[in-house]
Amino acid sequence: MQSGNRVIVFAGTTEGRKIAEYLGNAGIDVLACVATEFGKRLMKESEHLKVSSERLGEEGIRRIMNEGCSCVIDATHPYAVVISGKIRAACEDTGSEYIRLVRGESCEHDNTVIVPDVSSAVEYLNGTEGNILVTTGSKELDKYTAIKNYKDRVFARVLSAPTASQTCAEIGFEGRNLFCMQGPFCEELNYGLLKQINAKYMVTKDSGEPGGFEDKIRAANRAGAKVILVSRPIESGGYGFGDIVNMLGGRFGITLESPSILSPRRITVIGIGMGNEDTLTIGARRAIDEADLLVGAERMVKSVSRGQDSLIEYRSDQIIGYLNENPEYRRIAVLVSGDTGFYSAAKNLMEKIDTSVFDVEVKCGISSISYLCSITRSSWDDAFVMSAHGRDANIVGAVRMNSKVIVLLEGSEGAKRMCRELEEYGLNSVTVTVGQDLGQAGERVSAGRPSDIKATEFGELCIAMIENPEACRKNPAGIHDELFIRGDAPMTKEEIRSLSVVKLKLEDDSVLFDIGAGTGSVAVESALCMPHGKVYAVEKDKDAADLIKQNKMNFGARNLNIIEGRAPDALDGLPAPSHVFIGGSSGNLKEIMESCLRKNPKVRFVINAITLETVSEMVRCFNELSVNEEEILSVSVSRSKRAGDYHLMTAQNPIYIGVCTGMVR
Repeated sequence: MQSGNRVIVFAGTTEGRKIAEYLGNAGIDVLACVATEFGKRLMKESEHLKVSSERLGEEGIRRIMNEGCSCVIDATHPYAVVISGKIRAACEDTGSEYIRLVRGESCEHDNTVIVPDVSSAVEYLNGTEGNILVTTGSKELDKYTAIKNYKDRVFARVLSAPTASQTCAEIGFEGRNLFCMQGPFCEELNYGLLKQINAKYMVTKDSGEPGGFEDKIRAANRAGAKVILVSRPIESGGYGFGDIVNMLGGRFGITLESPSILSPRRITVIGIGMGNEDTLTIGARRAIDEADLLVGAERMVKSVSRGQDSLIEYRSDQIIGYLNENPEYRRIAVLVSGDTGFYSAAKNLMEKIDTSVFDVEVKCGISSISYLCSITRSSWDDAFVMSAHGRDANIVGAVRMNSKVIVLLEGSEGAKRMCRELEEYGLNSVTVTVGQDLGQAGERVSAGRPSDIKATEFGELCIAMIENPEACRKNPAGIHDELFIRGDAPMTKEEIRSLSVVKLKLEDDSVLFDIGAGTGSVAVESALCMPHGKVYAVEKDKDAADLIKQNKMNFGARNLNIIEGRAPDALDGLPAPSHVFIGGSSGNLKEIMESCLRKNPKVRFVINAITLETVSEMVRCFNELSVNEEEILSVSVSRSKRAGDYHLMTAQNPIYIGVCTGMVR
């Protein structure tokens, strides 16, 4: 070991041992100084890492510095004020660079009494009754003998070093009053120990996360024990663990982190329920308390923060970018409202997290749907659930088909708009229950017919339950012709219409163009068959377009959009279609198909033709355009007509149906 280039680490903490091992593994000469033989056994010496348990006074500290070092890392315990002061003074005397490692202080907790020192803790406890668990170490344990009946009340947990147990025994702590073990300890072990001795108080120091402080606090809360916290000595200056690792890595050109130096960075995606403690799960609260960075919308962060650093952001790309630029944050809590699995931003975020860099954990929350049903004493296992937040949702279509619909609404206007549309589309007999700002101070529930509550002033966060006892779940295909308002516009007849819709092979969220829509019979039937899709009925004749609007309202086809104009020009500005029905082309069949193929090269066409000339044009398009011809059908339909005691069949005009799908060559 080249002593002049070595790093001296006073490794009295877990972080100190990790830093020493990190440097040694990277080929940097390190002298790690620990206080006991037990501390020495916790570290593995190597070619570049030497460990000393020599009891060093002030002169000894100066001596090893004068033997040569590039810098000194003071990673002693936050409460080891005396030794830390000696190290700092020796660095000043020898001109050695001094780097102090500081642990982040823990958040404030309820049920905690903060005292300046152990003597003050003893003074406080003397005026109490009940058993006490002391976790402040063996050095000041003698002070607890001032507590009346201390041998009956006080139980000490100290390190398992022989000198520690001997010191405890000399002042009367042995047998059932003494627990010797090496920490840090998990919550369950702390809880078990508190319950075993029936502790009413626990005395501890703020050892930070590496020292298991939060686990002790949670265990005490579970066990019903009050925490007596000996506050930390005031420190000026210093660096966090991650900062020192980054500093040393840059200084010595260490390009790869040793797997043992830092635990993997962890992102915990947390559903925070309605944003108050009552709807926050225990697991979510724990993950938030353990985080060194909270990420989320401002109202979410404020509702649960214990004072950690925060990033007010909800966009996934910006969150990931920030975390990549700030590697010092190791435990990140990303807050989302409600539950992570219910129309949550969590899905998009988790798709973008690099799992080679971050461990990912998800803590579910209480969704607004569960909360609404609980306060209205209702169920949601029989409900159709949807979201209108940030999307154009067909609530009308869902309510027509389902006896109970629960929908997330967007903003204060979302609930009003929903009520107006339900009334407009003939659904004013349904019962609407709107919950607003649930779990917040302004929580309110409004219920009634759409016309009764449409003028209500709603909050920004709304969810609605709509109950429709007259809902019809029958397949809407095959609407009888006489149910349509006809006028003078042409209409695709019932049997041909149903067959054409079947041949389209629509999906629940398809985008359909009905070109030459006439009365809109195909558009209406298709819209009802796919309530979460979009239908654009394109019609050049104004009177026919007016008829389509009447039929749209009559059937409650909210997802039907009427485009007045001649195709293909009228298609400009429309989204890419997944399906196209052409009932009338005005001689522009090829141009219409080319326009649709430009929008979506894989679009599916169903074309109706009455004349042979249109059939000929359709075949020519199939041959000349980039489409796969599936079939051309000739369909003849005859309907019976009573003539006295007899039925006569009356033939309708034969219809030709062509089916093709675009292909990418």
